[in-house]
Amino acid sequence: MIKQFFGKLPKKPSKSAENRELGGSSALSNASTNLRSSELASNGPNLKITTSLPAFGSVIYSPERKIGQVVNSKPNDYLLAASYEALPAFRDVPNSEKQSLFINKLKLCYVVFDFTDPSQHLKEKDIKRQTLLELVDYVTSANGKFSETVMQEAIKMVSVNLFRSLSPQPRENKVVEAFDAEEEENSMDPAWPHLQIVYEFFLRFVASPETDAKLAKRYIDHSFVLKLLDLFDSEDFREREYLKTILHRIYGKFMVHRPFIRKAINNIFFRFIFETEKHNGIAELLEVLGSIINGFALPLKEEHKLFLVRALIPLHKPKCLPMYHQQLSYCISQFVEKDCKLADTVIRGLLKCWPITNSSKEVMFLNELEEILEATQPAEFQRCMVPLFRQIARCLSSLHFQVAERALYLWNNDHIENLIRQNRKVILPIIFPALEKNGRNHWNPVVQNLILNVRKIFSEVDPELFEECLCKFQEDEMKAEEMQRKHENAWKRLEEIAATNDAASGEANLISRVECIQISSKTVDG
Repeated sequence: MIKQFFGKLPKKPSKSAENRELGGSSALSNASTNLRSSELASNGPNLKITTSLPAFGSVIYSPERKIGQVVNSKPNDYLLAASYEALPAFRDVPNSEKQSLFINKLKLCYVVFDFTDPSQHLKEKDIKRQTLLELVDYVTSANGKFSETVMQEAIKMVSVNLFRSLSPQPRENKVVEAFDAEEEENSMDPAWPHLQIVYEFFLRFVASPETDAKLAKRYIDHSFVLKLLDLFDSEDFREREYLKTILHRIYGKFMVHRPFIRKAINNIFFRFIFETEKHNGIAELLEVLGSIINGFALPLKEEHKLFLVRALIPLHKPKCLPMYHQQLSYCISQFVEKDCKLADTVIRGLLKCWPITNSSKEVMFLNELEEILEATQPAEFQRCMVPLFRQIARCLSSLHFQVAERALYLWNNDHIENLIRQNRKVILPIIFPALEKNGRNHWNPVVQNLILNVRKIFSEVDPELFEECLCKFQEDEMKAEEMQRKHENAWKRLEEIAATNDAASGEANLISRVECIQISSKTVDG
C-alpha cells in the first residue's frame, strides 16, 4: 500500500485517448441501462430509486453511531448481534454531516442476509434495501469528489455483498450435446433484491465523475478485478448483465488495469476451452471484448494478434458454441476489419475447427465465414481459396439441406461472387464435381434450383472453362465406373474359385492372400 501511495502516478488520459480503445461504449452502456431500467420498473414501486423514502420511526442520529457487529455462524447465514435499525435520510441532516452519514449507511450494509428462508429478518432486509436505495441516490447526485475513506468503505461494502461462492451448476456433470440457450431455464439468485441495488450502486460509483481514478485504483485493484471476473460464471443472467457493464466502465476508467483485464479474460477462455468447457459468462465477456477490440489502435499489437489466434479462434471448438457464437463472430470480424491481412489466418483457423457431424454448427460456421469474406481483400483471398473451397465443396455435397443451401447462398453476396469470378479458373475445378452430383441427385428441390443458378453463373462468365470442367468430370465418372466394374469382376472371380474349392473338397477352404492379390490384379489389368 505504501509503495502504491508513493509510486509514480500515471498521467491523466484525455477523454479522446480514453475512448479510443473503447469503441462502441455508448451502445453497450445504453443497452445495459435500458435493461436495468426495465428491470427496476418491472420489480414494482419497491425498487424505484427515489429520494422520497418512507421514515423508519424515530431514530436518533449520531455521526459516531456504531453499527451492530456481524456474526458469521455458517456460510451465507448471518445473525445480528445488535439491533439493526434504520439511519435517518440524507435530507434530514445538515450538509456537514452527510458524508459521515453516508459512511455509516455503507457500514450498515455490511450485513449480508440469508435469502434461502424468506421468513427470516423481514424488517432488517427491508431496512437494508431502503438504505441501499438511498446510497444509490446519494452517489448519483454527489457534487464533490469522494474522499479516500468513502472509497474504501464503498468498495468494502460492495465486496462483502457481491463476492461470494456461486451456487453449484446443475449441468456440472452433464455432457452438453447441443446447447440451446433459449430452452435453458434461467437460474435466479434469491438474494437479487439486494444484489441488484448493490450492483446499481457500484456501477454509478465507478461511472461518477466524482470518483477519482488515481485514488480509486488503490481499492479497485487486481485482486478486486479477479473476484469480479469470477462472478461472470453466475447462472443469473441479470447479474451477468450488470457485470458486463461494470467491467466495461472499469476498463474505460482505469487505464492502468487494461492489460491485466485482457490477460485475465484470456486465462478464463483458456480454462474454458482446454479444461472445463463450462462457463456461464463467455457471451458477456465476448461482448465486452467486442467493444474493446473496436477501439484497438492500428497497427495492431502482436499481443492482440496472439489473443486472436490462441483464444478467439479455438473458442469455436466447444460443443456449447451456440451460447456465444454471435458475440464471438463479431469479435473476429472486428479483427479482420482492423487488419485485412488477418483474413487468411482466421479462415485457416476456422477450417481447422470445422465440424464434421454437427450440421447446425456447420451452418453457423458458414454464416461467420460470409462475414469474414465480406472484409477479405483479393490478395488474402487467393492465399486461402484452395483449402477454403475444398471445404465449401464438401458442404455443397452435404445431404443436410440447410448446410448445402447455406453454402450456395454465398453466391448471393456480391463481394464474394466477385472474388469467385476473379479466381474461377482455380475454384470451379474444385467445386464442379459437387455441383454436378448434387444438381442431379440431391433430394431437396430448393438445393437443386440453387445449384442450377450457380452453374448458370459459371457457364455465362466463362463457357470454355465450364465445358472443360464438364468434360473432365464426365471422363472421371467413366473411369470410376470402369474401375468399379473391374472390382466387381474381381470379386466374382474370387467367389467362383471359392465355390470350386468347396465343391472339390466338400468343406470350406480359405483362399490365400497371395492368390487373392494375383486374381484381383489380373482382373483389373485385363
